[in-house]
Amino acid sequence: MIGEHAQLSLQAFERLAPELIASFAGASTCQVVDALGGDGALDARIKPLVLGSPAAVGSALTVECHPGDMFGVLAAMPHVRPGDVLVVASGGAQQIALTGDLVALALKSKGAAGFVTDGYVRDIAGLRDCGLPVFAAGLVPRSATKTGPGKIGGVIVCGGAAICSGDLIVADEDGVVVVPRARIQDVLNNLPSIVAAEQQAARAIAIDAGFFDNFAAAGRGRSEG
Repeated sequence: MIGEHAQLSLQAFERLAPELIASFAGASTCQVVDALGGDGALDARIKPLVLGSPAAVGSALTVECHPGDMFGVLAAMPHVRPGDVLVVASGGAQQIALTGDLVALALKSKGAAGFVTDGYVRDIAGLRDCGLPVFAAGLVPRSATKTGPGKIGGVIVCGGAAICSGDLIVADEDGVVVVPRARIQDVLNNLPSIVAAEQQAARAIAIDAGFFDNFAAAGRGRSEG
């Protein structure tokens, strides 16, 4: 427990090195999932609320909220560092916003890389103006209470995925992906071949529009054999 807040727990964690985060600049969530062997994607409902907003790549700062309450989000603010992505488990609340434009603006001012939640947020006009990449299940105008309890750090379940503070978050217009700290180097090792294969296929399609024409026939041949 910290301070006088008996309802707040804080678990220490180690952030990712900035140079390690920078290694993922330009990698799409699709490529990262492929490099993870199909793992890592959060629930498909979690999407960017402002289309065309920049991708978010950073070290996860996890928050677990009581359903309908944003105390954990507010309590996490003093712990936000540049490059963090605040990842908030909503506790299943679907009709209450866990953040809005003012919190997003504060996060942006602190150098946060993004905000991700499996719950809802509000104030879309202000979110659009502040420029922080925000990924959520949707919008709702009703605000949350601020009484707790809340949890900062440690493992949470957000969007069906277990996420620990210090894991890598990659988020873009396709959705959100978590790369567990222990698998980051494997993903970095796999990414070059995945990108190269995509580029090779794109070049082949530019030359021959029938690149996929025999795909179904080839598939039938294998299954029947």
